[in-house]
Amino acid sequence: MALRVGAGLNNAEIAAALHLSVPTVKAHIGRLFAKLEATNRVQIALCVHDAGPG
Repeated sequence: MALRVGAGLNNAEIAAALHLSVPTVKAHIGRLFAKLEATNRVQIALCVHDAGPG
């Protein structure tokens, strides 16, 4: 999911790509914010970028 946030997809696009509901995606992204201590999606994208190819 973090890779898709890092790629700039919105919640609806992520939900469609992963066959999940939008509320489920929101919950997972909320956990990403907490774990990464991020305040916005750009910070998550930077973490994904810094992690390099996985």
